Amino acid sequence: MDSSTNLDAPTGDALRPQTFQGKFDVKDFIGAFSEKLITQSKADPGPFNPKPFISTFEAAVDRLIALRKDVQAKTEQMEKGVRVVEREYSKKMSELNRGFEAVGTSFVAMEARMNEVGRTAGRIGEQLETVHLQRQRAQAAYDLIDYYTQFSRDDTSRIDSLKKDGKDGRRQVAILLRRLATLAKEIDLPTADKTRESIDRYCEKFEKDMLYLFDRHYRKGDPKMMHHCAQTLLDFNGGASCVQVYVNQHDFFINRVQKDMESDDTILWRSLADPNTISPKSETSLTELLLEIRATVGQEAQIVQAVFPNPSFVMQVFLQRVFAQSIQQHMEQLLTRAGNMSELAFLRVLQLIHAQTSVLVDELKSYDMPSTMPRSPVQNIGLSSAVPGGAGATAISSILETAMEELFVPYTEGQRYLERESKSLAELYSGYLSTFTRYHEREEKLIKTKGSMLDRMMNATATTGASSTSKAAAAIMRFGGITTSDRFQDKLPDEQVNEEDGILAVSVAETMLKWHAEAIGRCAELSPPNDVPKHTFALFRVLAEVIANGYIEVAINTATARLEAIDHTKTEPSLQALSIIHLVDLICHLWQQYVNIALLPLAAGSVVVRREMVVFNNQTVSKIEGAANALMQRLIDAVVAWMSTQLAKQKKTDFKPRNDDDSFARVNTDPCIGCCDILEKVGVVAKQNLSGKNLEVFLTEVGVAFHSQLLEHLRKFPVSATGGLMLAKDLKSYQDTIATFSIHALHERFEFIRQLGNIFLVQPEILKSYITENYLGRIEPALLRPYLAQRSDWGHVEKRFSDDSEEVAGGKTSTKGLRDRFGMGRLSMMMKDLEGLRFGDSVQMGMQALPSGFAQAFGRGDNSA
Repeated sequence: MDSSTNLDAPTGDALRPQTFQGKFDVKDFIGAFSEKLITQSKADPGPFNPKPFISTFEAAVDRLIALRKDVQAKTEQMEKGVRVVEREYSKKMSELNRGFEAVGTSFVAMEARMNEVGRTAGRIGEQLETVHLQRQRAQAAYDLIDYYTQFSRDDTSRIDSLKKDGKDGRRQVAILLRRLATLAKEIDLPTADKTRESIDRYCEKFEKDMLYLFDRHYRKGDPKMMHHCAQTLLDFNGGASCVQVYVNQHDFFINRVQKDMESDDTILWRSLADPNTISPKSETSLTELLLEIRATVGQEAQIVQAVFPNPSFVMQVFLQRVFAQSIQQHMEQLLTRAGNMSELAFLRVLQLIHAQTSVLVDELKSYDMPSTMPRSPVQNIGLSSAVPGGAGATAISSILETAMEELFVPYTEGQRYLERESKSLAELYSGYLSTFTRYHEREEKLIKTKGSMLDRMMNATATTGASSTSKAAAAIMRFGGITTSDRFQDKLPDEQVNEEDGILAVSVAETMLKWHAEAIGRCAELSPPNDVPKHTFALFRVLAEVIANGYIEVAINTATARLEAIDHTKTEPSLQALSIIHLVDLICHLWQQYVNIALLPLAAGSVVVRREMVVFNNQTVSKIEGAANALMQRLIDAVVAWMSTQLAKQKKTDFKPRNDDDSFARVNTDPCIGCCDILEKVGVVAKQNLSGKNLEVFLTEVGVAFHSQLLEHLRKFPVSATGGLMLAKDLKSYQDTIATFSIHALHERFEFIRQLGNIFLVQPEILKSYITENYLGRIEPALLRPYLAQRSDWGHVEKRFSDDSEEVAGGKTSTKGLRDRFGMGRLSMMMKDLEGLRFGDSVQMGMQALPSGFAQAFGRGDNSA
């Protein structure tokens, strides 16, 4: 402690206990000791002297040790005090817990006693209620027997006085009379009949009085008294008579008899039967009726809720009357008027009524009310029974749906609607295609007439000899060119029709599809949901029968018959069939789009029906494809026959002229001009009406057939050196004309033809080398022999060829055997050796069948997708 004397006042203050309370900073604490010493050390000269620092810190440490002993002593003393207080606190908490447990035990015992008392009171209450009900029933039975006894004595004074006792009295009388009427039916005593009659008379009189009272206050517009009368009659017999009086006397039903059909929508009725007009969406008189119904029901819903204790039942009766009387009568008038016009008018009006009535029903469903009827307080007395029409009443929504269904059942039940719709479509299509059908029927008669007259003419030609051949040929040409304006028309009983009436038109198909789409729309709306797929399929059959069998196939068959009726070896074929094929293509694409977009989705609800629709559609389209293929094949045959006729006009001297000047004066021979002319027409018309693979296949068939004809044709005519030039001109014209087809395979074929024609121009010395080059080099020499034999100098050239062949054979093959080999080749084998040619099979098959590529013209899709 002696060292503490060295501590100055600031350092002593820093060593007090208060310094270590709260936040303690060691750096500040050390600084309080050393700051003054550091300042003094800096002020003294000479070396650093640590002794002041040592003495100061030693004194501070001694002070801190003493301070720690004091704090420790105080801490021990305080801990002893805390332990004493904790023991006292624990003792006190134990005493409090024992007190709380005692209170809890008391509450549990009290609760048990209260529950026991409650159960006892409940049993007593139930017994009292049972006794009370039994007393009420006994009192009610006593009163009922007393009233019955009074009625048996014709004494009604007591019940009369009760009836005069205001509203409550009348309601009690209603309950008593209902019970008395029930009791009278159960009692079987000698005097029971008389008493029953007395009670029935009084009940009838009471009901009339209440209805009269209701009617009087109804006319006064007193809803409170109307409510009282309705409630009383509800307690009496269910209140049905009161509801009927209210509904029957309503101004809406009385005034509608006078207003019905007063307004007339002239514009609508004039255009209703026209299928080209838009199906009407509204009718003036019907719109007015439905607007009046909306307004009336809105008002009545408020009145009924205020007047009647069973508003749901009253609204049901009112709405049933609205549908069964007002709407149904007006609907029958509209449908009768429309039915007298046409089936289409009838169906359009039926759909119009259905659409507007459906909207009305949806709006009226908002007036739906609770169907449970309030129970009368008087019924709490014993012997009460359920009031008729109470809680079992049907909801308004259900009533509206039933009424809506009953309106249209007479017109949609079973097959009635579908039969009408099918009949309507059949009538529309029949009338629309009448001139088209008459035209083609007349054409069929004309074709048959021409055929029979042609046969007679040919027979006459055979019997009269060559002198009349020219006249017969002229007659045949005249008959072959018959048109709708020919003199045969006057001999037919058909009405006058024009050429345009029998032409296919996309606009006609669009119109028929538009009419059918309207019918499908009605079908989806008027048919039950489960019947929509099969009804759609049935209407699709009607469409297919007309547009496929009655329209497209009729036109195709007529065009085919025209081609078959004419001898195209004498008459140039008409290419009108290509325009028909083009229109068939467009119509079938349009039809397929309609089926995929409009019809198949409606059949999605039935997998079986949808599959049947797809199969039926594919079969129908395949049938059209077959007819179109047959027409196209017939046209190709006709073109080939005509070109064969033109080639047959080739003269023996065309390629071996006697007068070279005359030969060079001509550009081409007449057969060449004729063939090029028909080929040019075929190319132009085909490109106008066909496209894609169809165009390629058609032109390829024509080109391949003509190529075969030329190969055969060149074997028949001798060719001189000068004639070879004429032949080269003809073949070049053929090649240039075929080049306009833009078919690569045909380019190679006719390049071969041109090179084959050049064998008549080359010198004998180079002929052998020429036929071994280019396209000719791909052909066996034996196949070229028939053409080489037509050279005017073949006698000299043949010897050269024979000698060369013997040299090549080394003497082992005789000249006779070589010649035999040259003459045995088939010309068709030449086509197989041409590189890149894909149509050798067509040459071998001839023109027996049209390639299946034409099937693509009709867009048969995967309808089952």
